[in-house]
Parts: sequence; C-alpha cells; structure tokens
Amino acid sequence: MQNRGLIKFFAIIFALVCVYQLSFTFVANSIVSDAKAFAKGDTAKELRYLDSIGKEKVYLGHTYKEVTNNQINKGLDLEGGLNVILQISVKDVLKGLANDSKNPAFNKALADAKANQQGNQDYIDAFFDAANAADVKLAAADVFGNRNLDEVIKFDMTNKQVEPIIKQKVQESVESAFKVLRERIDKFGVTQPNIQLLGNSGRILVELPGAKDVDRIKKLLQSTAQLEFWETYKIEEVGQYLMSVEEALKKTEVAVKAAPVKTSGIDSLLTDKADTTAAANSPFLGKMVAPGMQGSPFIGTFATKDTATINAYLKRADIKALLPANLSNVRFAWGKTNAKTPDVTDLYALKGTRDNVAPLSGGVIVDARDTFDQLGKPAVSMQMNGNGARKWEQITGAVSQQGNAIAIVLDNIVYSAPGVSKGAITGGQSEISGNFTIEETKDLANILRAGKLPAAAEIVQSEVVGPSLGQEAIDNGMLSFVIGFGLVLLWMVVYYGKTGFYANLALLVNILFIFGTLASFGAVLTLPGIAGIVLTIGMAVDANVIIFERAKEELDNGKSVQEATDYAFTWKGAMSSIIDANVTTAITAIILLVFGTGPIQGFATTLLIGIFTSVITAVFVTRMFLDWSLSRNEKLAYSTSLTKTWFKDLNIDFLGKKKIAYVVSGILVALSIFSLATKGLNQGVDFVGGRTYQVRFDKAVSAPEVTADLVAVFGSAEAKVYGGNDQLKITTKYKVDEEGEGVDKEVNQKLYEGLKKYLPADLTYDKFANLYEGKKIGILSSAKVTGTISKDIKTNSLWAVLGSLFVVFVYLMISFRKWQFGFSAVIAVAHDTIIVLGIFSFFYTILPFNMEIDQAFIAAILTVIGYSLNDTVIVFDRVREYLDYNSSPDFKGLVNKALNTTLSRTINTSATTLVVLVAIFIFGGETIRGFVFAILVGILVGTYSSLFIATPVMQDTIGEKEGRKMAEFKKED
Repeated sequence: MQNRGLIKFFAIIFALVCVYQLSFTFVANSIVSDAKAFAKGDTAKELRYLDSIGKEKVYLGHTYKEVTNNQINKGLDLEGGLNVILQISVKDVLKGLANDSKNPAFNKALADAKANQQGNQDYIDAFFDAANAADVKLAAADVFGNRNLDEVIKFDMTNKQVEPIIKQKVQESVESAFKVLRERIDKFGVTQPNIQLLGNSGRILVELPGAKDVDRIKKLLQSTAQLEFWETYKIEEVGQYLMSVEEALKKTEVAVKAAPVKTSGIDSLLTDKADTTAAANSPFLGKMVAPGMQGSPFIGTFATKDTATINAYLKRADIKALLPANLSNVRFAWGKTNAKTPDVTDLYALKGTRDNVAPLSGGVIVDARDTFDQLGKPAVSMQMNGNGARKWEQITGAVSQQGNAIAIVLDNIVYSAPGVSKGAITGGQSEISGNFTIEETKDLANILRAGKLPAAAEIVQSEVVGPSLGQEAIDNGMLSFVIGFGLVLLWMVVYYGKTGFYANLALLVNILFIFGTLASFGAVLTLPGIAGIVLTIGMAVDANVIIFERAKEELDNGKSVQEATDYAFTWKGAMSSIIDANVTTAITAIILLVFGTGPIQGFATTLLIGIFTSVITAVFVTRMFLDWSLSRNEKLAYSTSLTKTWFKDLNIDFLGKKKIAYVVSGILVALSIFSLATKGLNQGVDFVGGRTYQVRFDKAVSAPEVTADLVAVFGSAEAKVYGGNDQLKITTKYKVDEEGEGVDKEVNQKLYEGLKKYLPADLTYDKFANLYEGKKIGILSSAKVTGTISKDIKTNSLWAVLGSLFVVFVYLMISFRKWQFGFSAVIAVAHDTIIVLGIFSFFYTILPFNMEIDQAFIAAILTVIGYSLNDTVIVFDRVREYLDYNSSPDFKGLVNKALNTTLSRTINTSATTLVVLVAIFIFGGETIRGFVFAILVGILVGTYSSLFIATPVMQDTIGEKEGRKMAEFKKED
C-alpha cells in the first residue's frame, strides 16, 4: 500500500474530527438532562430553562444553541414530536389571482383539476389540463386578465403564454406562505424546528421535535390568519327574516322536537305575546338552545352538533331568496366555542359592504401582543397603520351611534364582538377579548404578527410520536445494536482468528466514522436509520470477508502471507468486487434518498454513509492493522484450526441443478402472483390514505370488540393487536380528506369517546390525545395521509423500484460489457421482489406482527435489491476474472468454478447479516419488525437467487457457444 504514512495521518485526523463532532451530542444531552431534572416534568419550565441558556457559552467557546446545532439530530421516532406536510391550497391561490371569477368554465376547471389529478401530478398542471379541455381563455378579463394582473397578462396572450406567469405567481404565494409559517414556528418555542419547501408541489414540510401540544400546534399551522372586522346586525333587524326561514323550512323539513325556549328571547321581540309552541317541533328555531337577548351581538345559541345543519339551511337558494333588501349583504358566522361549554356556540349576523366583504381587514395590523383586559382576562392587543386607524375610527363611531357591535373575525370564526359605548376609537389601537387561555392569546398574537397565509393550508400528511415511545425506540434500537454488533464481532474472531480481530477493530473505527459523519452533516438519526447502521455493520463485514477469502486463495496457491495480503488488496484481487458490490447498493440507497420521505430518508442517509465508511475502513484501516501485525512478524493465517478446511475444494454442480431451481422458483413466483391477485396486500395508509393511531391501554383489550365500537363511531375502522394485547393499531378513513384545523381534533375526540370504556376513568381527553414525558396510556403515535398524497407516495415508490432496476441494469451492462450480466441480475432481483411480496400477501393475516405495505416496506425491498445484487456481482466478478485469466474453454465449468470459489464469501456475508437482522427483529421493537422481516426474507431469497437464478440465467442467455468464444478470445488476448 503506497503512501501508508499519509493514509494513517488522514485516518487519525478523520477519527479526531469525528470524536470532536460527537462531543457536541454528549454535551447537549447532558444539558438536556440537567434541564429535565430542574423542570421535574414541567415541559414549559424545561423549555424556559433551555431558552435562558441559549446564548450562554457552555462548551469550548460555543453557546448552547451552537452546541445543539452541531449534535446528532434525532428523528421524531426517537425524539417524539410532530411531523406534518402542509399543502397550500393552489386552488385558492388561483381563485385569488382570478379575482374570485364567476366564469363557469374557469370554476369547472378548478373542480375538474382536483377530481382528475393523477398521482405525483401537481394541482396547477392538472388545472391547466382541465382549462384547456374546457376551452377556457386564461387571459380573459374575467379570468387572469383582470386589473390585478393586467401589467403582466395581455388579452391577446395564448394559454401557453399565460401558464408560466401564473405558475410563477402561485410559487410566489407558496414562498410567502413558507415565510409566514417559518416566522410563526420560530416564535413557538420548539427546539430545532425544521421547515422546508418540497420542490414546486406547493407542499411545506414542518418538523417539530419535542412538540407535545398537538392540537394547539396544528391550529397554529393551519390558521390562515384571515382577520376581519365586521359590524353586526342587531337581533331586531334579523328577527323577521328568521321567522320567514322558520316558516319556509316547516314546509320542506320533518318537524323535530325543540329544546325549551325562553320567553324573553327572540319570540318576545317579534310578537306581543311569547308563543312557546311556535318554536316547538320546528326545524330551525327548535334547534336554538337560547335566543339572543335584545342588545346582544349574536342572534342565538345553538348546539355545536347542529351547526352543519344550520349552515346548510342558510346556504339554500330558496332560503337566501327570502332575504329582505336591508339584509342583502348579510353573512352568518359562528362564534368561538368556550372551553367550559364546548357543546354550544353562538350565531352572528355580520354586515358586509356592497361587495359583501368586511369593511376592514387584518392587513392593517402592524403589531400584536398578548395582554390582559380590564377584568384581568387574557386578551390580544393590536395596533393598526394610518389607513387602518382612520377606517377604524369611522367604524367605531358608527357602531357607537347605532348601538350594535363590531365582530372581530379570524378565519371565519367570531372571536369577540364588543360594543362601543364611548364614541369613536382613535389611534388605531384595538383589543380582542373573550374566552381565551393564555396560550391561545400567545398563539393569536404570534400569527397576527407573522401575517396571514395567502391561501388555506391543509395537513395532507402528519406523524405524531410521543416522547415515551421515542425513548422505547432508542432503548430497543440500542439493544439490537449491541447484540447484533457483539455477535458479528464474535463470529469474525471464531472464523478468521487474529485477522478477524483486526477486522473487528476496523469495524469499531467504522462505527465512530458513521456517527461522526452523521453529526458533521447534521443528518437526522431515525429508528430505520439505526437499522441501517446495524445492517451496515453486517455489510461492512462483507468487504473484509472478500479480502480475507481472496488472501486465503492466494495462500493456497503457494504465496506467502505478505504476498497474499498485498494481492488481496489490489484491483485484480478483491477491490473490483468490493467497488462493484458497493456501487450497486449505493445506487439503491440514492434512489431511496430521492424518492423517500422522513424516516426512509434517514435510513438511506445512514446506509450511504455506512457504505462509504465501510469501504474506507475495510480497505485502509484493516490494511493498516494487518501491515502493523506483519511488521511485528506475527503469524496471520486468515482462518482458525476449526475453520481452515471449511468450503475448501468444493465442486458443486450448481448449473446442473438449474432446472430444479427454475421449477422451484417458478412455483414460488406463481404462488406469489396468485396470492397477490386473489388476496392482495395489506396496504398501509401511505398507499391508500387514512389515519392510524397507536394506542396503549392499562390492561389487555379485545381488538374485535374495539373494532365494533369504533365502527359505530366512525362508520369504518379497524383495530389490530400491535405488540402486546394492551396495545392496538387503529386505522380509519374518517374525514381524512376534509380540510380545516378543527377536523383532526374532532376525530381525536371521537376516538376518545369510542375508547372511553377501555380507558382509566381519570384519563381526560387532553391526557389521551396530547404528548408528555412518561406517557404510558392513550395515543402514543398517530399518522395521517390524505388520498392525494397517498397517490404520490405510491407513484414515487413504483418509480423508485423500477428506477433502481433500470440504473443497476445499465451499470452492470457497462461494467461487464455484456447486456446478459445486467439482464440476469435484474431477473433475479425481480424474482426476489415478487416472492417477498407474495410472502407478505399470504402471511399478513397469519403472522402476529405488522406486515403493512408502506414506505418502510419499499425501503426494505430496495435494500433487498441492493443486497441481492451485491451477492450476484461478486459471482459475476469472479466469472469475469476467470474469462480474463483462465485458459479453460469450458464456459459452464468456468461459471461453476466461480460459484464454488465465492461460496464461502456468500455464506459468510449472508450469515453475519442475518444474525444482525435477527437481533433487530427480536429486540428492535414492534414499529420496525415488519420492515426487518422483509429484509430478512429478502436476503434469504436473494442469497438463493444469486446462486441458482442469476448465474444460471446469465449462462443460458450467453450460451455455451458464445461463452466458449468469450473464453477463447480472452485466452488469445
């Protein structure tokens, strides 16, 4: 090995850099432990403690914030917290750009775009397709050629010319939303938040490690902050209209029994004598829990469960036709529910302008802060700009004279409706008061300062993991890591003796390099990432095994230990096999990185880093240890007395058994296809959309009984045992595609009600749904994937698998200069994939662990592809070597010899990797068990296919005649 001193120098420097980078993680963890001890379980107190030392120098001149920025970031499955993908409503942006056009063809194109949107197709592209199909002229004055865009869009432009302009405007709106969300999150107080735009899809990824108040955060993220100030109608101004609505509905609706009505309410205002039977058995007034009093800003109180019915009534065309001239610009809106009485809410009648919009919008707000009102209750104080202050003075002056109120409306919810008793308010100072908590006023002030979103933000994918579950994942991951690593170290010493010991030292250095590199790059460590590291350990052994086996062969050929070692580390020895094998695995890891999300990207990242460091440590670090040993005249044998004769002088006729292998494989593939066609796969929410919850109870529960109870609540639901009998995985599609910040909370509340009889009596909704340290009962994790994004995930997964097969085929064809090598490798990989899918199809209702087909499963399939190719490439490389240097014209015998001489490497590598995977499967925890099982099965099948499918197919496609020509040609060379 040339330049050994330089290599040793760089290895030592790299090791020191890794130790330095990892030291930040240890320091950060120590400080967090101190904060937890100080807070004694109070999360807010813990955050305040960490915030207070954020700018203090705590380590080698670095502040605590700088230390946390340099530590290894833990993913949500290890840290706990919230991960969401927000979809900015491109439809709303387009409607805004078109100035809320009433053009029927344009609005039909908007609707058709959502209905016809294909997997992985952006909504805006689907809209342009629909607009062209409907022959919409995009540059028309009532579409995008309006006064808002007349500087960039001219009437004579074609649709093709308009498209890039509108796409740019939409992208600007998405970027604006990104900035607004980033400002909100930065002020929320979560450590190490991550927010990023996902390409040009209009989607924004938000990761909040350690976040616990899930409902509050989702509300913060989804609120558009559309603040408006409306005048209210008085009860006597709308009373006659409401009576007209009542009479009209009596003719079309089935009468229902109403709640008792107070005589001092609406009826006493409309008639001389209260008619208590007029509201009884009535479809509209009968739903009124209490009418608004004279002088009150609202017109009545209704049960929250009836709000959808009331909305439907008021939106009906025949009901709208009853509006008198003085109410032509009315808008009805519901008030904010009170935490003490969440079952009822107030209905307001708002007075709009001629265009039926608010007289004043929140765009005039220049500052907002949380405060307390005159009664000491939480409130939000706002300051307006000059134009807003003048308009505010006009509105408050008019309201003061008329005796009505000003409704402060945020995202179509009336937060408060104060009256104005002391004349017009000057200076632009205003206040929102009502039934707020301190946290609500802080959040409201935050979003008002950050500004409004340009369009609605819908959570299309979310994942919530509790901190307790994250700690369990860390414990399980580390246990599997230690056991798997220990078994590999033991095996290397047993099989290779002293050289195995030196390989183990290189493996330890490899672990240091992996974690140091993760810290240096700021990569996120996830549970699949830990699996990737443990798997990398098994694969790292592979490079050493290839080198050691090659050295053993050279020793058998009469070379000295020094000569055999030197040759094993040459390109003609083991290096070409190591590079080809690792490149094919790296290809699949890169594709995973490109197409995967979240934990899958974490797995791909650690796998890529592991591949790189494994090659470095095997080729250079192991060589340094071996050279050091040889310089001291130590005896190296690359085997022990026990294993010295293993796999020697083998002469198995693998190709002679190919017909049996073809029959066996044909039967397995046929059975797999049959099961896939008849039984299908247990597709997870990643592929079909839906909501999943991991719920733990304080006692064993019956999954069928829980399923029946939840079906009564949701209409469709499924509960499965997940780990032990006290833990269930619950899946439902209830309202998964509905928008709005309150939908997720509504589903959580329904889940709580459906499971209440199985939960401890003292477990409140907040404890059931939200996250906190030490949580053992309730929702430990949850996920949501809407139908739109599940199509994208399915499309990405398909492209990931097909793309990896194509790229590997091209690489092998170029590397081996024969298309048959790439073709046979791809055939073997397709064989492995179909059989793994078939096993998951047949056994998912039988085996006692989760066997869902999701993104993690696709990662497993791609890992299997990489591993299977790894095995196959080693054999092909030996065939290529024999073609280069062997004088035998017997191509079949040459291929058989290649299989026999590489068998020890195939068995050794597969055995060590399987040992590691079995450790992860047993000790790694329920959440990763199905993922690991897929890789386990895949490696077993892949090892078989590299021996009995890939190589025989290569030999058959080349043919004996062509093979003989190849051998003879090489001989002449």
